[in-house]
Amino acid sequence: MKLSLKQLQAFLWVADLGSFRKAADRLNTTQPNISSRISLLEAQLNTSLMDRDAGSVRLTPKGLQLLDHTRKVLRAVDDLVDASGETDLIDGTLRLGVTEMIVHTWLSQFLKMLSDTYPKLHVELTVDLSVNLEAELVARSIDLALQNGPFNRHVTGEHALGNYPLVWVASRTLGLHDIDTPGVEDLAKHPILTHARDTQLFFETSTHFDQHKGINARLVPSSNLAACLHMTLNAMGVATLPAAMVASELAKGDLVQIDYNWHPKPLEFYARFDAARAPLYVQDAAQIARSIAQSFATA
Repeated sequence: MKLSLKQLQAFLWVADLGSFRKAADRLNTTQPNISSRISLLEAQLNTSLMDRDAGSVRLTPKGLQLLDHTRKVLRAVDDLVDASGETDLIDGTLRLGVTEMIVHTWLSQFLKMLSDTYPKLHVELTVDLSVNLEAELVARSIDLALQNGPFNRHVTGEHALGNYPLVWVASRTLGLHDIDTPGVEDLAKHPILTHARDTQLFFETSTHFDQHKGINARLVPSSNLAACLHMTLNAMGVATLPAAMVASELAKGDLVQIDYNWHPKPLEFYARFDAARAPLYVQDAAQIARSIAQSFATA
């Protein structure tokens, strides 16, 4: 009997994703190749592992029984490579999802350290809102999400990356920094630039201004924080943004911090993954993210 790791990987990913096409995409091969690997595995084991219906895959009772054994075999291979210290043997793909704040702070440092640790690991990057990344993580479209809470769904692997406080910033030309204690009416004279409507940041900001009757603040939400920053630099409004994201602009004087007496809660970031199913390199990547993030976040 000659079982191959490729056959076992094909079986595992078809079972986890419920689709030959998705498994082929995950393993960077073709759907016929996945079908061939499964068929050979079934022939060698002399059993049927899954029933194939139009558009769906369902494991047989024997397939369900052997799935856990398959997962243990592949995890043992990961452990063997880890024990050898030869991480360049890992040539898989890490599907990484990050929020935009990560992109503008420490993503490049993270990718550099990850590449130094796993030189043959390929990274496929998705940048999106945290709520969308959570859905993709649950659907197993991504392996690791570096994202901010709150979350609606539990995952078995989660490392805290720290809290990221928010600050009010504006162009110096707006003159808000000259006011000793700017009030809500001072900010509301300008568009309030904030994150997308389905984010915690937008919810808290809109709730705050709604509480002030008679103040007609105009919120301008954007799914792109870089756009918020760009508009703020061009004196198109006042923004509340993560301090780590605007540190350079504040240091150079391109923006000034506004001493307003209210801020949204700090953003709490986490590295999240499926600990029961994720390859060892995914868990290592989460640990690397935690070590890099510590220098940018507060305790």
